[in-house]
Amino acid sequence: MDFSLNEDQRAIEQLACSLFDDCCSDESLREFTDSGATRMHELWQSCVETGLHGLFIPPSVGGSGLGMTELMLVLKAQGSSLGMVPLWRHQLAAAVITEFGAEALLPLVLTAAEGANLLTLTDPATEAVPACWQGESLILNGTIRAVAEAGGAEAAVIKVLLDGESRLLVLPLATSGIERIDGVMTQGEALAVLHCSQVSVPAVNLLACDATDWLHGRSIAALCALQLGVSERQLVRTVEYISERRQFDRAIGAFQAVQMTMADCRVALEALRSCLWQLVYRLDAGLGCESEALACAYQAAEAGHYIGHKAQHVHGGFGVDISYPIHRYLYWSRAIRLALGGSGETLAQLGDWLNDNDKLGWKYDLDENH
Repeated sequence: MDFSLNEDQRAIEQLACSLFDDCCSDESLREFTDSGATRMHELWQSCVETGLHGLFIPPSVGGSGLGMTELMLVLKAQGSSLGMVPLWRHQLAAAVITEFGAEALLPLVLTAAEGANLLTLTDPATEAVPACWQGESLILNGTIRAVAEAGGAEAAVIKVLLDGESRLLVLPLATSGIERIDGVMTQGEALAVLHCSQVSVPAVNLLACDATDWLHGRSIAALCALQLGVSERQLVRTVEYISERRQFDRAIGAFQAVQMTMADCRVALEALRSCLWQLVYRLDAGLGCESEALACAYQAAEAGHYIGHKAQHVHGGFGVDISYPIHRYLYWSRAIRLALGGSGETLAQLGDWLNDNDKLGWKYDLDENH
């Protein structure tokens, strides 16, 4: 297998790393938190100017039309630097509308590709809101929980339960009948609970049936890429700390228990990396990936939790001092874990899939020479 990046992919990775590292120093992150803001507006504008906000958006509507591999590289850089910008939701929302939506929705995506408006979508673990037909419209009654950037986005791609089937719907967030209760997620991201009471949405806003599965795997890959970046940088900074922190005239990194803990963290990190690379390969190749997505989500939830808490532990008192930066990575890991649905629920879903299928990933569902 050849896991090396091509020249264009390396250039995208270097651009993203440079941009996020320049804008997300410990000092700037502290100032951002103290300001009470929930989005780094200057960083988002830089993403728009450099085209990072439209990498995955199809070229037919003004995007770059690149794949999940390129988006993964950018999101990993974002996770490493903890940059608070809505990159993955904006792009996946625009892409799924373009691929599975009616022509009447394309002006919304064209504006998004220009960076003139913002699109969002619900997380993979979010439950569908009930919907029913009323003439040429859909009527929504229920609660949509934890919609990120709902206060700043023009529209959200949400899941609705329609005729017993989960479908995707483009919901203009200024629609009459939506009561928005704003809040802030664990890591500082803006979100809102949307209470829908007789909310009427044109039927043309309903996406094709295939859109649900298409978006699910890509949403998981995006969140896992963020988690890989968060955990990788968290582990690097922890190793730097234990190499300098001394007890009993020795660096604490010299103690066997600490070394074994860090080794276990590295194993968890590499397991996540391998699952993610396999998932984005299959997504870009147009292959089925339901089990791979669930396995990747499980690894991300587990690795984020394990690495986060072990990093806090070996930092000792510094780990609980919010003036010290290491806690920010734990907060991000918790938020990503919640968005994915947690490891227990994900493992149960994977068990159900294995019970109903006699294939295990790439080894058994591809030709020998594929």
